[in-house]
Amino acid sequence: MSGILSIAGREFRSRLIVGTGKYRSFQEMQRCHQASGADMVTVAVRRVNLTDRSKESLLDYIDRTKIFILPNTAGCYNADDAVRTAMLAREVGLSNWVKLEVIGDEKTLFPDNAGLLEATRILVKEGFVVLPYTNDDIVNARKLIDAGAAAVMPLAAPIGSGLGVQNAINLRIFREMITEVPMIVDAGVGTASDAAIAMELGADGVLMNTAIAAADDAEKMARAMNLAVEAGRLAYEAGRMPRKLYATASSPLTGVIGA
Repeated sequence: MSGILSIAGREFRSRLIVGTGKYRSFQEMQRCHQASGADMVTVAVRRVNLTDRSKESLLDYIDRTKIFILPNTAGCYNADDAVRTAMLAREVGLSNWVKLEVIGDEKTLFPDNAGLLEATRILVKEGFVVLPYTNDDIVNARKLIDAGAAAVMPLAAPIGSGLGVQNAINLRIFREMITEVPMIVDAGVGTASDAAIAMELGADGVLMNTAIAAADDAEKMARAMNLAVEAGRLAYEAGRMPRKLYATASSPLTGVIGA
């Protein structure tokens, strides 16, 4: 991958973060993780077996010597539930990092900004590295950063929608205005071109789950996302040519005989 993604002093080789839900089997999930090249995966704390180690768990299919587990608080609709879920993840030894979700609306799964900010403040004081899933509002993002967030994760479209980047202008503004911490685009990616666009807009990373797990060939899509994130980052770093309304000859006319 292009460059190193650094969050809270920890370095990741890949700028692609993937999830663990919706796969047809744990074996497929494991193959997709390998194909994606990701070295950080999210795990929904409420949807994984954390107590009965005699039963099969998705955690058995994650090589923790190579992949960093990022617990998430998916399914939490208020700050108290999100804080308790993060605490549980830490208590059972998953991580003191958390992808923080506080959902404000059941249909859209948009974040509850007030609850998200409250939970961020509490968890940072408790020693967590907090990566909040948020909207593309830079005012709220600044509040989250002031509260100690280690990254901000604006959505590109509703979770699981596969609509692609629906807010390109807002994400460009977000990128220009928010430089203190990494910006990781979270939610909405449906295919490889969406991931590339997110990276070309200046995202430091992309997080996805359904786009890979729901593909007809999930393993191929995981590899495609790996390549797309790398290509998008390289294009962003390279700096694209200016857009022009009219044609410009690709071969210069200076020095051409008869010109």
